Amino acid sequence: MRKLIAVSALLASVAFAQDKKRVAIMNFDYATVTTAVAEIFGSNQDVGKGIADMLVDRLVNDGKYSVIERKALDKLIAEQNFSNSDRADPSSAAKIGKLLGVDAIIIGSITQFGRDDSNKGVGGGAFGGGKFGIGGIGKKEAKAVVQITARMVNVETGEILASVQGKGTSKRSGLNLGGGGAGGGGGGGGGLTMGSSNFGATIIGEATNEAVTQAAMGLDEKADSLPARVVSVTGLVADVDGSHLILNVGTSTGLKVGDTLKVSHLGREIKDPATGKVLRRTETDIGTVTITQADTGSSEGTFSGQGGVAVGDQVKK
Repeated sequence: MRKLIAVSALLASVAFAQDKKRVAIMNFDYATVTTAVAEIFGSNQDVGKGIADMLVDRLVNDGKYSVIERKALDKLIAEQNFSNSDRADPSSAAKIGKLLGVDAIIIGSITQFGRDDSNKGVGGGAFGGGKFGIGGIGKKEAKAVVQITARMVNVETGEILASVQGKGTSKRSGLNLGGGGAGGGGGGGGGLTMGSSNFGATIIGEATNEAVTQAAMGLDEKADSLPARVVSVTGLVADVDGSHLILNVGTSTGLKVGDTLKVSHLGREIKDPATGKVLRRTETDIGTVTITQADTGSSEGTFSGQGGVAVGDQVKK
């Protein structure tokens, strides 16, 4: 009985894994907050990439989606000469998503990323022309606000399937706020980055974490309603080495590692006697090929079947 329960649980977990929607996450657009970013960190930083990385971690840990590796996404973006200005464009992102063979691609924008600080004090100067008085008796109160919007895009049509927001705030009072820069210009974060080990302990880090967590929860709620992408793949065997096949189709068609395709010998062409148009072609199924590697225009796989597979045989999903 225990064995039966264990097997049932395993099958259930496998089925759940197969039901997961496969997504990719683009770096978020942060064009509207570049000035605030430079003030906080002391220089311009790609906070859009940092937030995308955080969202990847959240969605992977939540287990609602299968998220493509960032290295594969970054490689394809480089190959496609994808610019930063395309980050929030649904049609451009859909093209990348289709090449990756994902069910949907997530794009986003950072609409607020900054500190809303106030200073009450007597005497002393100000830091960076700004908001934190120093050299006197005073009370400093700092508030960080981060707001992001994440959109899930259909890779076939560019249609926005879902849009969610996340907003995080963090507020502290005291003479020493610690980390994150002093806002208002001139006072940077002294080497602080989103990748710093202490970023999460700063008020801007806390606000960012809260915003990303809210957005991830919103996307999780949309997971079950996301339509699965129906992929139809037809190609030819380009090379045969024993059971190892190379095909002339790749990820640009939606093919991905782990897919299984039918392998067939192509036979006679059946033509319309009046027009000469090919109506259909006879096929003889000889086995299957399971994809082990794939790039944009080709793939490799392991053949299983009756044997006799040859260059020019058809593969179909």
